[in-house]
Amino acid sequence: MTEKPILVLGGTGKIGRRVAARLRAAGHSVRVASRSGEVRFDWTDESTWDTALDGVGPVFVALPEEGGDAAPFVAHAAGRGVTRFVALSGRGVEEIGEPSMLGLERAVRESGVDWTIVRAGWFHQNFDEGMLAEGVRNGVLEVPVGDGLEPFVDAEDIAEVLATVLTTEGHVGRTYELSGPRALSFAEVAEILSGATGRRIEFRDVPAEKYAAGLVAEGVPDDVAKMLAEVFAFIRYGHSEPLVDGVQRVLGRAPRSFEDYAGAVTW
Repeated sequence: MTEKPILVLGGTGKIGRRVAARLRAAGHSVRVASRSGEVRFDWTDESTWDTALDGVGPVFVALPEEGGDAAPFVAHAAGRGVTRFVALSGRGVEEIGEPSMLGLERAVRESGVDWTIVRAGWFHQNFDEGMLAEGVRNGVLEVPVGDGLEPFVDAEDIAEVLATVLTTEGHVGRTYELSGPRALSFAEVAEILSGATGRRIEFRDVPAEKYAAGLVAEGVPDDVAKMLAEVFAFIRYGHSEPLVDGVQRVLGRAPRSFEDYAGAVTW
């Protein structure tokens, strides 16, 4: 049982809400903070920080989708006496050069407080809750990945890893990389989803420039569209393909497969 509340930032998001639910189910005191959560928290509004931090112990840190500079908050939180940072980052952040996640990792490592970093690959849930869900609904996954392979990882596995490292010993100063059990192409994903949904879902490869231009036409900022195209290029050229063992190391079991995920969703 954790003596002080665990602060879950972004606690209404795809991963944060799952982390909070697991912690509460285990009997821990949890404070959910986000722009729309139980406690209001905004990375860009320092007046919201102290209410979120008051009396907490460990802190789960996940940046918003638009990114941002985590360093000022992390330094402030360390000065308020938090006992541990557990940060959610992404696989391949060095190769992609994603500044927000690299900045988050650097901030927690240099905070002077116990820290653990969890780097996750693409989530299974991106296909029913995230950016790829519309393509599934429309029957076409049109993304610039070619034959590249990605070992998609389940959000529930990520949340269980995060809840574990927040509440148990032996994880300080470690960086865990998470993947699923098998690397899949988007063509294979489309076949699996076709079987799970009962509808034909097609994969179409598109040039990165066309993909980015389409996002901009839909109102996505230029820099975000370019970043997303670069992330897909990371898959296209095989950088995401290797399997990693963070789920096994922390939880002592194999990660959930994409087939199990797809079969459990109500499409």
